[in-house]
Amino acid sequence: MRTLVTYMTQTGNTKRIAEAIYEEVEGEKHIEEMATVDNPQGYDLIFAGYPIMQMAVPPLANSFLNDRTKGKYIAIFVTHAVPEGFHEIDKWMSTARIAAKGANIVGTFDCQGELASHIIDQLLKSDDPQMKAFADTLPRLKCVGFYG
Repeated sequence: MRTLVTYMTQTGNTKRIAEAIYEEVEGEKHIEEMATVDNPQGYDLIFAGYPIMQMAVPPLANSFLNDRTKGKYIAIFVTHAVPEGFHEIDKWMSTARIAAKGANIVGTFDCQGELASHIIDQLLKSDDPQMKAFADTLPRLKCVGFYG
């Protein structure tokens, strides 16, 4: 079986998850940043990972899932900075499933990761108590879900 692990990353969180997946995959495998994947058609399984950016699936990931995974077996992994149980996680995973509607999705996974320190600083200085409370939860990193 030929497997592609592809990802996009902003802070390095998603890259670390991609590398961990790559190390565990058996058989012929390749790891590559999503932006440089020209044609994933030679692979039997694709792991596609990306960070949630500005509370949404980034356009590059959305395009990749929509345009390059049709007819493929894929597993989607997502990193984000929100705590476990945050209601938007289900929406983000649903958006990914819709974007990959032509693929055979074998599983999805989301993991809370680190947020860039300058963004945490902005949240801590916010006048909004919810933003401050959110920033206080960020140091507790935790992988929160696999859905087969």
